[in-house]
Amino acid sequence: MATWLKRGAAAEFKKDADRKVRDIVEGTLADIEARGNVAIRELSIKFDNWDREDYRLTDAEIQACIDTLSPQDLKDIEFAQTQVRNFAQIQRDSMKDVEVETLRGVILGHKNIPVNAAGCYVPGGKYPLLASAHMSVITAKVAGVPRVITCAPPFKGKPAPAIVAAQALAGADAIYALGGIQAVGAMALGTESISPVDILVGPGNAFVAEAKRQLYGRVGIDLFAGPTETLIIADESVDGEMCATDILGQVEHGPDSPGVMLTNSEKLARETMAEIERLLNILPTAEHARKAWETFGEVIVADSYEEMVQIADEIASEHVQVMTQDPDYFLNNMTNYGALFLGPRTNVAYGDKAIGTNHTLPTKKSARYTGGLWVGKFLKTCTYQKVTTDAASALVGEYCSRLCGLEGFSGHGEQANLRVRRYGKRDVPYAGTATPSDKTKA
Repeated sequence: MATWLKRGAAAEFKKDADRKVRDIVEGTLADIEARGNVAIRELSIKFDNWDREDYRLTDAEIQACIDTLSPQDLKDIEFAQTQVRNFAQIQRDSMKDVEVETLRGVILGHKNIPVNAAGCYVPGGKYPLLASAHMSVITAKVAGVPRVITCAPPFKGKPAPAIVAAQALAGADAIYALGGIQAVGAMALGTESISPVDILVGPGNAFVAEAKRQLYGRVGIDLFAGPTETLIIADESVDGEMCATDILGQVEHGPDSPGVMLTNSEKLARETMAEIERLLNILPTAEHARKAWETFGEVIVADSYEEMVQIADEIASEHVQVMTQDPDYFLNNMTNYGALFLGPRTNVAYGDKAIGTNHTLPTKKSARYTGGLWVGKFLKTCTYQKVTTDAASALVGEYCSRLCGLEGFSGHGEQANLRVRRYGKRDVPYAGTATPSDKTKA
């Protein structure tokens, strides 16, 4: 039976914080919808101390940002974007349009059609997270989205050059220096200067995530997201330093980012906890990481791999780093996770920044029912049907008529009966006057 050496914050603590965020976002979105650009500008000044007549960056501003980066910076961005584009293209190529004759004269099919416009949010208020530009813009473009716009907050009083460069090199059609609820609201609802999009994607803070949640239905979203989550699954094939490093490397995202250690070794668990304390004394981002670890960190000791899988699936973490003697056991048996990182040679940071898989992943247990952002999120799989012979229309029509009678849908039934009369030369009664037994005889 598993033992918790350290537990995170109680669920009620999290619910209270979520409630406050929800109320703020609801009021802010209503204001944006009512006042458009005026509200956007006031919010940008209030939260980012950033004031412009037009928040869309000009071509000259974009090029100026690119010019501030070194050749090595640009080469590194190009490497990461190439990996993301390659894997996204492999995913796109796996999605085929289909057309098949299921009965003689009956043709069914589907087409994968990209949405017309996507809005990509790139977080950058605390850290300039340029990787999110690769993950969203490139994936949308590979899917074939014709209009892709991006929003990223200013960083230290101006557009973050690396983020702007990444957005531009990824192929964004318009780049806005705008953050927070105001950015998400502007893209989804539209303003006098920003045309609304069909889908919102990209990670963000609690306010951005809640704004996307409230806007879902008016626009599509990639997924319901929350703070970065990391689960380390380990046994004594690795040491405490590696486990501690991989936990702290993620909880530095912010003070509300959970980091969980799950192991079958109490010795490794205690070594990891000691290493975390040591590293927090030297980690430059310890201010955020310590708060996250102290409030939301957990350490769990299980009895077996089987129990570890059970607990891991209950946690349903966004990131799962597996460092055990047999990492494929978890690949073959786990069902609830955003992404797996198998073996000590890989880690979550690789997925976040450079290896090519998408880093926008499900949090708050939504890995139970969805995966992360991929090309399929930008595509609508739309079906079509075509009946090419009289005999096929009459055949399907007879079955359809009787089934409509079982449900009491006379109008539906007449759609079928009309085809039976026209194409099957059968004398079936008008559906509005026929009884179910009459239809059975038809």
